[in-house]
Amino acid sequence: MEGNTAWVLVSAALVLFMTPGLALFYGGMDRSRNVLNMLLMNFWCLLIIPVLWVAFGYSLAQAPFENSLIGGFDNAFLKDMTITGEDGGFGLLVVAFLGMFAVITPALISGAVADRMKFSAWAIFAPVWMLLVFVPVFKWVYGGWLYERGSLDFAGGTAIHVNAGIAALACVYVLGKRKGWPKEGQPPHNMPMVMLGTGILWLGWFGFNAGSALAANGTAIQAFMNTFLAAAAAGLAWAVVERIRDGHFTNLGAASGIVAGLVAITPGAGFVAGMSPIWIGLIAGVICCYAVGLKSKIGYDDALDVVGVHFVGGLVGSLLIGFFSDPDFFGTDVMAGIFYGGGAKLLVEQAIANGATIVYSFAVTFALMLILKATIGVRVDEEVEVGGLDQALHAETAYNN
Repeated sequence: MEGNTAWVLVSAALVLFMTPGLALFYGGMDRSRNVLNMLLMNFWCLLIIPVLWVAFGYSLAQAPFENSLIGGFDNAFLKDMTITGEDGGFGLLVVAFLGMFAVITPALISGAVADRMKFSAWAIFAPVWMLLVFVPVFKWVYGGWLYERGSLDFAGGTAIHVNAGIAALACVYVLGKRKGWPKEGQPPHNMPMVMLGTGILWLGWFGFNAGSALAANGTAIQAFMNTFLAAAAAGLAWAVVERIRDGHFTNLGAASGIVAGLVAITPGAGFVAGMSPIWIGLIAGVICCYAVGLKSKIGYDDALDVVGVHFVGGLVGSLLIGFFSDPDFFGTDVMAGIFYGGGAKLLVEQAIANGATIVYSFAVTFALMLILKATIGVRVDEEVEVGGLDQALHAETAYNN
């Protein structure tokens, strides 16, 4: 028990570290005049989400476990969560561990709304979205009706990445396009920051995926290996596609591919083994590389490619469980994928789970953004957008030059 506790403690800290890593990743990709705004959007989630998570979020997302749609208030305000029970406080540790996921999920959305969303609107949007969208979807996937049907999501491909990715799409449709997009080029202002953020995310993702075993066991080891291999394979695939298509390798392509691979392996990290994570990574790297280009063709301004990487990557990884799930390797009774003699049943359940998440998340997010737009407004004035959000909204600048 002590070993399991130690591992989940470390994993929780690693997942917490991912949000600052995400802030650096997004911040480097953003414009120099808006980088502090992006950092604070992410850190705002670190400030407010933990408070709401222990007050209501965890209880609604998990307790009572028997309810298939939404929890109750059995553990609200950490009621009955002690360190003196039979589990020695492990239940309290799980609250903390899952709380790190609750923090980073709305933070993922921030990349899509970069350069133009009011911080006051974001300050309300992030916690309300966590309660109205993240909490019920998390319940459905981990103990609710989707779980009962047999769909699989080891560490959050559906509940986190598909959920946040489709919400990001809803947000940008309400916000509208940035001034000058897509005619004006808007490259990352600080690629070293992007690469540093990528490295932090990769490190933290070992806690994200391997920690989701909630034990220091063989499943955690395999999830760790899967996380390592899928990220490498996807980064490689993206880089090679860029080289063939555009004639050069880029740091941004390698970084985006790594993140796409991490996203794609997340739902199946504890259900696939052998060479499967490499295949999943390669497939996700290629698909996501092309998916990020859809925004200019379809016309939605997803500033930092949240839809193309997190939504598409999460969906691809989740559906591929239907092919690569190998319960015999893990000694579990979950459904097998097509390549392991399970037929198409698991693939169908994965499609249902993601379809339900997409419809619910998009609809509620769209409605939430419309309400904010009609009340306090969601978009900064044109003057602020042109001059920069850092100085106008936060009275700060990142660079004194």
